[in-house]
Amino acid sequence: MNNLGELKDLIIKYVEQLDEDKVVSLATEALDAGLEPLELLGVVNEGMSRVGKLYENKNYYIADLIVAGLIFRQVLSLDKMRAHFYQDHKRPLGKVVLGTVQGDIHDIGKDIFKGMLEANGFEVTDLGVDIPKEVFVENVQRVKPHIVGLSGPLTNTIETMKEIVEAFVKAELRDQVKIIIGANHMTTDICRYIGADSFANDATIGTKVCLEWMESINKQGEINDEKSGIH
Repeated sequence: MNNLGELKDLIIKYVEQLDEDKVVSLATEALDAGLEPLELLGVVNEGMSRVGKLYENKNYYIADLIVAGLIFRQVLSLDKMRAHFYQDHKRPLGKVVLGTVQGDIHDIGKDIFKGMLEANGFEVTDLGVDIPKEVFVENVQRVKPHIVGLSGPLTNTIETMKEIVEAFVKAELRDQVKIIIGANHMTTDICRYIGADSFANDATIGTKVCLEWMESINKQGEINDEKSGIH
């Protein structure tokens, strides 16, 4: 099969059907046929989005989300994917501290976001799940990231996220980082209420936001260097 369009459609289909063997086989074939690794991630993520919708409609269960997450990791572990994305850790594009907030133990969305950030050159410190505000503060102080990612698929995490942002303000860290929140239920109004800089309902969108932030941060750094006479 040489038609990349057909291959991409099939990959999406089999991710949605949770067929790991076919996804890995087709992903390998697509890479060999010239599909760019980053584009393949977008294709797989489209399938993941469909899995998420099936879960929301109660056609899939938590176990199915876990399988989908495993498929995503299998694709990331393919030799050509690893060769493309993990060849140089010496100069990361930017640093991100990421975690699922206290009161929530879901990690599939977080893990996909982490994979896509790392695939784009970010250095990610993954704190895990059910993380209290104190741990976020401690790690921001230690790692000094450019971006903090708060994941919380459960709707009751909105107040928790707000408390984390308030903890950053209290620790005088808020102005030092960009904060992105992620979950299907996030909206502009919720983002504003929490006090975050942006939100994403999808890992691809979240990654684009982070890339735009880093481009802006790097440009600002160049301007400051010019003003200070550093070349």
